[in-house]
Amino acid sequence: MNTNSQKTRNMILCAFFIALIAIGAFIRIPLPITVFTMQFIFVLLSGLILGPKFGALSCILYLVIGLIGFPIFSEGGGPAYLLKPTFGYLIAFAITSFIVGLMRKKVGTDSIPKLFVICLIGMFITYLLGTLYTYFILNFVAKTPTPYWACVASLFPVVAVKDVVSCFVSAATAKKLSKKMIL
Repeated sequence: MNTNSQKTRNMILCAFFIALIAIGAFIRIPLPITVFTMQFIFVLLSGLILGPKFGALSCILYLVIGLIGFPIFSEGGGPAYLLKPTFGYLIAFAITSFIVGLMRKKVGTDSIPKLFVICLIGMFITYLLGTLYTYFILNFVAKTPTPYWACVASLFPVVAVKDVVSCFVSAATAKKLSKKMIL
């Protein structure tokens, strides 16, 4: 494949994942305490399939489009979204996608168990960055004293269980698509 064809393919796949991540925010399955969306699955797949550079780029462009004002986040869009305590999870998506893509590239695996572990590491990174941002916004912007443990505890058990399922779905899907789409 020549370089122009490769560039075009990369741009198309990156745009495709921007759309999937945006659409994934609105595919909702209500659960007690939380809502299951497909967004995290598409973030993990962006890294696993597109690799670190284009996976992270698709997540960054998703953020930029939403912050410009397009209502592609689960509750709208615009620069005010930066002040939402949960915005840290969206920021974490780009970092998670990059690290998941990098790990996949280094390990070079098509083993579902290994891909699952990579996704679990991505989940941990998302949780770490998301809870730190939530803590910061609640305590220093919203002036609502909240201990860090409460930010972490809000993820368990329901959110964590749904995200472990998302990790498995992402690993199995990446294995299935790996021969066709990996950049």
